[in-house]
Amino acid sequence: MIDKVPTLPRRPATQPSRSGDTEAESRMADPTTVKMRSRGLDFYYGANHVLHNVDFDVFAHSVTALIGPSGCGKSTFLRTLNRMNDQIPGARLTGEVSIDGNDIYDPLVDVTALRRRIGMVFQRSNPFPKSIYENVAFGLRIAGVRDKRVLDETVEESLKLSALWDEVKDDLNKPAFMFSGGQQQRLCIARALAVRPEVILMDEPASALDPISTAKIEELIEDLKVRYTIVIVTHNMQQAARISQYTGFFYMGDLVEFGPTAKIFTTPSEKRTEDYVTGRFG
Repeated sequence: MIDKVPTLPRRPATQPSRSGDTEAESRMADPTTVKMRSRGLDFYYGANHVLHNVDFDVFAHSVTALIGPSGCGKSTFLRTLNRMNDQIPGARLTGEVSIDGNDIYDPLVDVTALRRRIGMVFQRSNPFPKSIYENVAFGLRIAGVRDKRVLDETVEESLKLSALWDEVKDDLNKPAFMFSGGQQQRLCIARALAVRPEVILMDEPASALDPISTAKIEELIEDLKVRYTIVIVTHNMQQAARISQYTGFFYMGDLVEFGPTAKIFTTPSEKRTEDYVTGRFG
């Protein structure tokens, strides 16, 4: 576990009950509601100070893009949001990261349960050496679900949500590696959706894909924000402008600027932001 030095009072670690999962209820959600938040976040790899005093809000049912040059800390920040950095030797942080007002680094938090609430999709597709069906059902089986009807319904729903069902519904027992890279990445998204997360973190999910597959991933993200809160790391400025409602610009471990995407790309407040989004550096 990361060595966490608290700088703010602890909140109870009990998790609030989740609101309904129906699309109608999701559409009623207020997109200005803060779902996750960091305050005074500093992160270290050993003596290397990677993130500096980051204050950040992730708004519910919206897409938030993290942009900045390589090595600026955006992927590290993304991984702090579901404690993916916990197993890195020498990693530690100060400050607070919370979901629905609850500190996710509280010692009483069940990290496995937390990662069911906050799913992760990585840069390269990483399907398991199993069938399409078993890939999607994997998290459910780990959670103890054995009812075949529940498994079947959830697999179908997740594949539909990831815009993959029509392409694979007749091939659910075929190995995942038989499918294209774009299909494998959507399969990984379906696998994340199967455990019904509230937040989905995506670390450059389309960077290894061709333009057609990238467009499908972007369309999928647009559809998913109705039900989920999405945070995406991307090096593609056009992609960030197309799919996100909020953007944070990181540079050398600092959150230089955060705000509505339209403002960040048209009238940024910081000169460094303007230089980056206009291609003067990075």
